[in-house]
Amino acid sequence: MFTKHIAAVFFANELGAEPVRDWLKELDKLDRTKIGEDIRTVEYGWPVGMPVCRPLGDELYKVRTKLKDRIARVLFGIEDGEMVLLHGFIKKSQATPKSDLDLARKRQKAYRSWR
Repeated sequence: MFTKHIAAVFFANELGAEPVRDWLKELDKLDRTKIGEDIRTVEYGWPVGMPVCRPLGDELYKVRTKLKDRIARVLFGIEDGEMVLLHGFIKKSQATPKSDLDLARKRQKAYRSWR
């Protein structure tokens, strides 16, 4: 039996909303399953590298998921031994958009201040 090295948890804002969980619910079941499998790979294999996971700097990482006709990303941080899922999006350009990185960093900062 395998053991998780880190457990994934959803970032929740001050109102209790979980943006990544809400985003995942908007996707179809096949896409949710594939993204979930890649998150699980990180949980059980941490630290894990390419092609599933890549560091973005400043203690921020991304889970890279190739879907049938598009690419998804889940940005996360490691906090107190947990994989905090901060932001999820469908990739539309080669580089991770600055606005998505900024949002994930803002949520990471908020998470740290609430802990």
